[in-house]
Amino acid sequence: MNSASSPLDYLPIILMFLVALGFVVTTMVASHKLGPKKKSKIKLDVFECGIEAQGNARVPFAIKYFLVAILFVLFDVEVIFMYPWAVNFRELGLLGVIEMFSFVALLLVGFYYMLAKKAIKHEE
Repeated sequence: MNSASSPLDYLPIILMFLVALGFVVTTMVASHKLGPKKKSKIKLDVFECGIEAQGNARVPFAIKYFLVAILFVLFDVEVIFMYPWAVNFRELGLLGVIEMFSFVALLLVGFYYMLAKKAIKHEE
C-alpha cells in the first residue's frame, strides 16, 4: 500500500473548485449583463420590513452594549471547553479534576474582576 500522495490525487478537488468558481463568475456576469438597469428614487430607497427608514442609521450608542456582548461570547466559549472534560473526566483522573478546578477558578477571577469594574452595570 502506497501511503504517499501524488498531485494527481488532488485533481478532483481542484476540478470541483474550478467548477464552483466558474459557476459563481458565470452567474454574477450573467445577472449583471442580463438584469434590469433602470434606476429610480423608489428602487434606490432603503426598505426594511415594510417600514420606512427614519433618521440616520449611524446613531452612536453606549460601548457598554458591545462590552456585554463580548463578555457573553467570552464566557460562553469558555464553557464550551468544559464539554470535553465532562465527557472524559474519568479517563483524565485527578490531574484532570485539578486542571478543571484551576480553569474554573481562573474564570471566576475574571468574572469577579468584571463585576468589580462594573462592566455589566448599566446606568439609566
